[in-house]
Amino acid sequence: MLRWILGGREAQSSAEKSPVLCIGEEQPKNCFTELQVLKGHFDIVRFLVQIDDFRCASAGDDGLVLVWNVETGERLQELRGHSQQITAITTITCKNEVTLNTSLITASSDRSLSLWDPDTGNRVQTISDLHSSVKCLLVLERLCVWLSGGEELCVWNRDFQLQCQRPNHSDTGITALIELPKNYIAAAMDKKIMIYSLTVSADSSVSVAEIRCLSDHQDQIRALINVNDGFFASGSHMGELILWNATEWNLLAYEHILWEESQAYNQTEIRMGAPKPSEMSIQHLTTNGNLILAAVGSGLYVYSIQTRSVVAYRKVAHDSNVLHTMLLSDSELMSCSEDGSVRMWEIQDLPLPAEPASSGFFGMWSFGRSNKQSGPPSKKVIDIPNIRMLELTGDLIGHSGAVQMFVSFKEKGLVTCSADHLLILWKNGERQSRLRSLALFQKLEERGGL
Repeated sequence: MLRWILGGREAQSSAEKSPVLCIGEEQPKNCFTELQVLKGHFDIVRFLVQIDDFRCASAGDDGLVLVWNVETGERLQELRGHSQQITAITTITCKNEVTLNTSLITASSDRSLSLWDPDTGNRVQTISDLHSSVKCLLVLERLCVWLSGGEELCVWNRDFQLQCQRPNHSDTGITALIELPKNYIAAAMDKKIMIYSLTVSADSSVSVAEIRCLSDHQDQIRALINVNDGFFASGSHMGELILWNATEWNLLAYEHILWEESQAYNQTEIRMGAPKPSEMSIQHLTTNGNLILAAVGSGLYVYSIQTRSVVAYRKVAHDSNVLHTMLLSDSELMSCSEDGSVRMWEIQDLPLPAEPASSGFFGMWSFGRSNKQSGPPSKKVIDIPNIRMLELTGDLIGHSGAVQMFVSFKEKGLVTCSADHLLILWKNGERQSRLRSLALFQKLEERGGL
């Protein structure tokens, strides 16, 4: 099997592995039947960003940024300049009279910011006198500015000139930034979300004003995403999922994801088997505008924005914490985990007779504040109408370390990065076979046949 192709892990015993999740070698719905290992990093690769239809950039703890051709697997550029690990990376598009040029912005623990040309590998701009390292980046193309978040919020123009800055009052600093309608910004800081207003004057100068503080989370915010023009969402370390109004900034829905306590064990056994805090933590959120997919511990949780209810869930989707997710459609999704796997899922109707919700997974869904409950949480799962199941349809096993994230290039393939210092380019086997056959026929025609 590909599970141990790169070494570094021992196979788990059948007792440790749920038989439901052992899909086997035959995976008819998994098109990724070929892989190509990409080497070049010498430490954990944490970030992938798509540059265009055929290129991506990878970055991580070695301070390197590598540019790859996802069709051939060729390493196109090696961007060297940072002396410590990369903490954030994003793309920025610069328009001129003829073309659109995409550049890369990187932030590092060496307290510097850099602008790179991925075509040449040159560092175009750099700022190295920051007071602290930057944790997140946000580009506002329509305003021709970009923002960096850390111990302070800074606004920069395309020439890397500082426009304005605001200190924050959180020990953790700003960990995530998203754009909201009407030139507003949401910033996650510990348990709070700060709403900022950006004002661009006639002379193109920018000012930032603090508008509101949203303090409905009870624990540190781990994920913050735009859903659509009307909503944004956040997830916390203790399993809180909140849906917000993007223009009024008020709370629209509150979900507290808890595990069910088994009644088959006595109190001592329940205490010994109780989930660790990390097992309830929302590590990642993604959306397609209709659904929100949350990585909750080692499980997955699909939430409908229209009905404000859970659509499907699986408490144990991987052997370890899920680190990154993606919704391919309203019925298909992907996830990757600390266990080194990348898995493909399909939302399906429950078989008849329907499996009771109490056999699975989350212990309770509740709207409103958790501290407003009239009594202790029930140990029995509330039955959820029209609930569906997540069926495992593909298991991509090739990495020997935690898979940090992935980027999809649709028919061209899927790129994954890992703590094993490697990238893997997963390819559609049938498409690759057709391309090889086409290339062979073209060569035969050029040579005048066999």
